[in-house]
Amino acid sequence: MPAPNLPLLLPLLSKLIELPSISCTNPRIDQGNRGVIDQLAQWFEALGFSIEIQPLPKQPSKANLIATLGSGPGGLVLAGHTDTVPCDESLWSSNPFAMTERDQRLYGLGVCDMKGFFPLVIEAIRDMPLDKLNHPLIILATADEESSMAGARALADAGKPKARFALIGEPTGMRPVHMHKGIMMERIHIQGQAGHSSDPSLGRNAAESMQRVMAELMLFRGELQQQYRNELFKVPVPTLNLGCIHGGDNPNRICGQCSLEYDLRPLPGMQPAELREMIRQRLQPIAQADQVTISVEPIFESILPFATAPSSELVTACEQLTGYRAETVAFATEAPFLSSMGMETLVLGPGDIDQAHQPDEFLALDRIPPMVNLLRSLIRRFCLEAGQV
Repeated sequence: MPAPNLPLLLPLLSKLIELPSISCTNPRIDQGNRGVIDQLAQWFEALGFSIEIQPLPKQPSKANLIATLGSGPGGLVLAGHTDTVPCDESLWSSNPFAMTERDQRLYGLGVCDMKGFFPLVIEAIRDMPLDKLNHPLIILATADEESSMAGARALADAGKPKARFALIGEPTGMRPVHMHKGIMMERIHIQGQAGHSSDPSLGRNAAESMQRVMAELMLFRGELQQQYRNELFKVPVPTLNLGCIHGGDNPNRICGQCSLEYDLRPLPGMQPAELREMIRQRLQPIAQADQVTISVEPIFESILPFATAPSSELVTACEQLTGYRAETVAFATEAPFLSSMGMETLVLGPGDIDQAHQPDEFLALDRIPPMVNLLRSLIRRFCLEAGQV
């Protein structure tokens, strides 16, 4: 298997690592991604792509990039996010914002998850006959995947890009992923009434009501796990984790308010809005009995479960090219947003999820040739060959 031209590829990747683009729910840590987007736009424009930069609403320092070559129906989207998680530089063996090569690995923040995908795309297309495309090739680079998914949501709201197939280069160890669970991060807030602890009749204890709420959530979780099951997942049932709880202000005061934050991971076929409403309805009898107010609200907008049929042409193509059967994963991606626009979507990338979000994040050099070859094969099949509908 021929090796890619690393002297050309590595400087591109090194440049992206040097451009910080941390995405975080903490506004003191959060950064923009325009430096990465503008650099990618420059590179793909030089390769002949038409460029569209889509700024995120009310966030001028953040944007998506849609780079398109060719026109007509069908086509292939190669997609990735340009943001990274935060990092603790003191835990790294080298500067996370300067790519380092050692032990046959490339180290740097985002090299695996997932800035490294874009230079591999450029490597794959550099010597291809892109003037002979029968169907469009679209490069998609998004913002804020690691926090709010705001970039992918903006694309879905705009209904673009349009293509038949989409590959997202998230770290999967070169294994095709055709399905993952959704994510709901929710908050339940109970407003009671504070009072002196020596006389419980002076107040309405929100902490005691929360105990009943938690018991009801655990009953609900058990019912969901009896009703829904998918053996394709390592954890084959929907999960509901009680993550953190906060309430009250002093031992000698009746607890006047209490909040619980939880994580619910629905299987494909389950709808977050319906699940939220079911929980609201189950908690109302507690609110009435205890004379407290109970609200159930999302902390972030939910990410829907994702599933592409195993018989999809893209799934079978990637199974043939990698030698692996399509799998499921526990982590979420932007796949449901692309899928909602009518694209057959698959997640497949050269990195390993075990390296993502970790100090000394790396991409093994021996993953680069097979990923580049896979990308070339997909472009030939879905963009260069005629006959796609």
